[in-house]
Amino acid sequence: MSFLFQLLFSGIVLGLVYALAALGFVLIYKASRVVNFAQGQFIAIGAFLAYWAMVSLGVPFLLAAALALAFTALLGFGVERVFLKRMVGQPIISVIMATIGLASLLDGLIHLTPYGAGNFSYPSFLPPGGLTEAAFHCATPLSSFLPPGGLTLLGVQISYAQLLAVAFTLLFLLVFTWFFQRSTLGVAMRSVADDQMAALSLGVSVERVFALAWAAAGLTAAAAGMVVGTISGLNLDGLVHIGLRVFPVVILGGLDSIPGAVVAGILIGVLENLAAGFLDPFIPGGGTRDVFPFLVLLLVLWFKPHGLFGTEEIERV
Repeated sequence: MSFLFQLLFSGIVLGLVYALAALGFVLIYKASRVVNFAQGQFIAIGAFLAYWAMVSLGVPFLLAAALALAFTALLGFGVERVFLKRMVGQPIISVIMATIGLASLLDGLIHLTPYGAGNFSYPSFLPPGGLTEAAFHCATPLSSFLPPGGLTLLGVQISYAQLLAVAFTLLFLLVFTWFFQRSTLGVAMRSVADDQMAALSLGVSVERVFALAWAAAGLTAAAAGMVVGTISGLNLDGLVHIGLRVFPVVILGGLDSIPGAVVAGILIGVLENLAAGFLDPFIPGGGTRDVFPFLVLLLVLWFKPHGLFGTEEIERV
């Protein structure tokens, strides 16, 4: 039973990462009906920028995270202003090809840096974080109440990195929920997503909303990248792969549904872990964790083509 709980918890952590990454897709699609194929590169840039700030500048993790979030938000804003703004009114396939080209461009630029190949990990900043057990218990008064290796609950081993990842992700999702429900700018973005012409008639700057949607997508991408880096380290191919893995998440949850991205992200993460834990041992070569979520996706879309929470659109001809 503890093995099952371990798989479920690890799947939830993985699913929350997927949810953060998928949130960027949803934000852009809701505002402009554009699918961003460069989200994986945004994830990698945010993660490696935080690593660079910690290693090269020697700043603490929280400051490095703030710098990474700010930079990727500006990057998303700049990408929309420079590349996508000029393509307003063009066929959707042209815009999609532009984002694919952007992904290739960013991928090439990252490969020109020292982080284009190899594996990296953030400097230790969590207990025990490379400290000896004695040093850990002497570090702070609070640390005397915490076991050095992490926590154990219902037989599940939970590392401090996983706890931080869950707390950071939930905080990010709560902030975005509040932003869209309560803030003036968030309401404006929702109005543009619902009806651009009506929003224009009310004085909402649609172009500004498009740019802010890309900036918000950059924020969520950087957050997802740093969560991955905290848990399992940094690798360019692995980070970019997450940007592709969230496609079934956004399709399953609904391309225009923020709650759907969260629910589908957790569902896909749990399914991947359960498949790896219970099916891979009986299949030569394994690999079911990469296939099983897509089978579930096909079954769901068979009955709900717009995803679990997607908006059904009816076109009259």
